[in-house]
Amino acid sequence: MYQIIYMKADYEPWWKFEGWESNIVSTEEFETEEELQKKLQETLIDFRKKFEHEASKEDKYYAFWTEDEREYCEACEDDIQIFHGIIIDNLIDNKN
Repeated sequence: MYQIIYMKADYEPWWKFEGWESNIVSTEEFETEEELQKKLQETLIDFRKKFEHEASKEDKYYAFWTEDEREYCEACEDDIQIFHGIIIDNLIDNKN
């Protein structure tokens, strides 16, 4: 079983700070790696059209953003960048 997790937060998805799950927008599950890869490619194409910037790590974390999407942070008294994150999760590997 495989998952594509879409999260939106003020940090890149590979950080997975405590409570990161509360930033999940959606989760899609797939039976096969082929189904996962097909949907991942579709998702990456779509996000690349929407966002100016992209970064990735470990072939399973993808961050997308645009300079215009910022939110005010009261604690830091400044605008902070919002990231759209894609996380690939292999549930089979996680059970070992």
